Amino acid sequence: MAWSFRGKAQLGGLLLSLLGWVCSCVTTILPQWKTLNLELNEMETWIMGLWEVCVNQEDVAVCKAFESFLSLPQELQVSRILMVASHGLGLLGLLLSGFGSECFQFRRIRWVFKRRLCLLGGTLEASASATTLFPVSWVAYATIQDFWDNSIPEIVPRWEFGDALYLGWAAGIFLALGGLFLIFSACLGKEDVPSLQMAGPTAPPFYAPADESNDSFYLTPRPKNLFI
Repeated sequence: MAWSFRGKAQLGGLLLSLLGWVCSCVTTILPQWKTLNLELNEMETWIMGLWEVCVNQEDVAVCKAFESFLSLPQELQVSRILMVASHGLGLLGLLLSGFGSECFQFRRIRWVFKRRLCLLGGTLEASASATTLFPVSWVAYATIQDFWDNSIPEIVPRWEFGDALYLGWAAGIFLALGGLFLIFSACLGKEDVPSLQMAGPTAPPFYAPADESNDSFYLTPRPKNLFI
C-alpha cells in the first residue's frame, strides 16, 4: 500500500509516542531519580526513586520500599500521581491514534471520525508529555535547591541528579513530538489521503437497447449526449 504524506506523519507520531511511553514507564520504575555519594565511603552509593531507596555497596544493592506515601517529600508524592496518570494518557492516546490512522482500515469508520480520533490521540499524547516533564523537572528543581542550600553544613552529603531524570526528560520530548505529529496529520486535508473508501462511485456505462441480428442478442454502447 502506497503511503501518503498524512500516513507517514501518523506513523512517525505513533512510533515517537510509543517510544516516549515506554521510556516514561521505565522512568517510573527506575530508582535512580536521585543519587548520593558518601565521601567517607566511596564504595557506597545511595539512590532514591519514587517507590524505594537503595544502597549500592561493591556491586551489591540493598533496596527498601517506602513504608508510607504520606512520609514522602511533596515532590515525590505528586510525581507518583502524575507519572501514573501519564501512562494512562499515553496508552489511551496510542489506542485512539492507532484506530484513527491509515494503518487501521475499517469501512464503517468514516474519514471525519478517524480524523477526530487522531486529533484526540495527539492531544492525549501532548498531555502525557506535560504530566511526565512536570514531575521530573520538579524533582530536579528540588534537588538543585537542596544542593545549594546554605543552611545545610558542607560536610553533609548532597543529593544529585540520577539517570532516571534524564530518561524522563527524553520521554517527555518523545511524547510531545509524537503528539505534534499526530495533531499535524489530523489537520491535513482530505485530498491528501488516497483511499479506495473515499473514492466516489463510478457511473455505469450507458447501453443502448438490445439489437437482434442473426438470432444473436447483444448490447451496444449508447452515446452520452443521446436523450430519449
